[in-house]
Amino acid sequence: MNNKQAAKPPAPAMWENPRFRNWIAVARACHLVQQELARKLKPLDLKTPHLDILVNLTRTPGISQQDLARKLFVGRSNMTMLLPQLEKRGLIERRPDAEDRRVLRLSLTPAGEALAGEAIAVQAGIVDDVMSLSSAQECDLIGDAMRRIVEHLLESQSAPDDEQGDTQ
Repeated sequence: MNNKQAAKPPAPAMWENPRFRNWIAVARACHLVQQELARKLKPLDLKTPHLDILVNLTRTPGISQQDLARKLFVGRSNMTMLLPQLEKRGLIERRPDAEDRRVLRLSLTPAGEALAGEAIAVQAGIVDDVMSLSSAQECDLIGDAMRRIVEHLLESQSAPDDEQGDTQ
């Protein structure tokens, strides 16, 4: 065979692995749900990172900026960019902590609470729609599996490099 006629590579074994195929299905579904959420949040002038902040401030009023960044798996630079956008719109307030003035506590304004309620309803509608395709038992299995994955990845990220088999 000459150089111009490359042999067609065999189908990768990974596609035969049900774990890989199912992981791809989960990733594709997650991506499409995120696209749908972004589309439906557009009339509210919100992006999904803003929704993540509003949801967390609804659930945990007074959370520190640093704890929120940790919870959302984002760096301080992302928070530094996103929070002023919400603050400028009058949706959140940042106040110094009573005991440690270096710590900023975050809370929703009344306008933020109203918009968060609308956006959470949008998100809940999407989740309800897509999860209605599965039984309650299947939903629990999916959730349990995803929580185990999150826990595993968080544990591996916090392990020292030598425990992760890093040979560099």
